[in-house]
Amino acid sequence: MTSTPTTPTVPTSVVRTAHDRGITTLTLDAPQSRNALSARLVAELTQALAAAGEAGDSVRAVVLTHTGNTFCAGADLKGPPDPAAFVRLMRAIVAHPLPVVARVTGHVRAGGLGLLGACDIAMAGPGASFAFTESRLGLAPAVISMPLLPRMDARAAARYYLTGERFDAAEAARTGLITAAADDVDAALAPVVDGLRRASPQGLAASKSLVTATVLENFDRRTEDLIAHSAALFASAQAHEGVRAFLERRDPAWVL
Repeated sequence: MTSTPTTPTVPTSVVRTAHDRGITTLTLDAPQSRNALSARLVAELTQALAAAGEAGDSVRAVVLTHTGNTFCAGADLKGPPDPAAFVRLMRAIVAHPLPVVARVTGHVRAGGLGLLGACDIAMAGPGASFAFTESRLGLAPAVISMPLLPRMDARAAARYYLTGERFDAAEAARTGLITAAADDVDAALAPVVDGLRRASPQGLAASKSLVTATVLENFDRRTEDLIAHSAALFASAQAHEGVRAFLERRDPAWVL
C-alpha cells in the first residue's frame, strides 16, 4: 500500500498588504502572539516597507495597523528578533521615502512603542494603552530610545521608562508619543490621509526629510552602543529572572 505524498503547508504571512487610492496599508496579523516582534514579523514588515517604497508615485503613504486587541506586545520573549534587525526596521520607517502613519486601536508595549516612535504620524483610539515594561523585566528601553526620546516630553519619558506604568491614548498624545488620541480613529485619520493624497511625491519626500533629520542623526550616532547595551542587559541574570517570571506569570524575585 502506497501513501499519498502530502503537500507542505505554506505558513500564512504575519504582515498583510493592501492598496487603496495611493495608500498602502500594512497590517500586523499575528494576533495569537499579540503581534509580538518575532524574527519573522520583523523580517516581513521590513520587506513590505521596502516594497511600498519601490512602488513609485502611485503610492503616497503607508498606514501601519493591526488585527486583534494589541498593536504590538514588544519583543517575542520566546524567540526575539536580532536587535540589529529590529533597529534596521525602525530606521527604515524613519528613513522611508513615504510618510508612515500608525493606526492604533489596541495595546502597545515595550518594543512596539519603538514602531510608534519611528512613524511620522500616529493616531490611537480609546481602546489603546501603552507601557514601557522593560524595567520590570530587568531590561531598559534601549534601542527604542532612538526614535522616542527626540519626540517625547523628557519628564514623561523619565516617569514611564522608570515605572513601567500603563497610560492611555490621551496621555500618550500629551507626552508626544503619538500625534493624537481620538474616539474614532478612522474619522481622525480621514483628513490626514486626504492631505497625503493631495501632496506631491517630491513635496512629501522633501518635507519628511526635514522632520526626521534629528531622529536619523540619533540612529547614526547611537545605534552601535545601544545594541551592545541591549544585548548585555538581555544576557544578565536579572533579565533571565525577569523574563522567566513573566513567562511563568509570577513576580520576579526583586519585587518588594
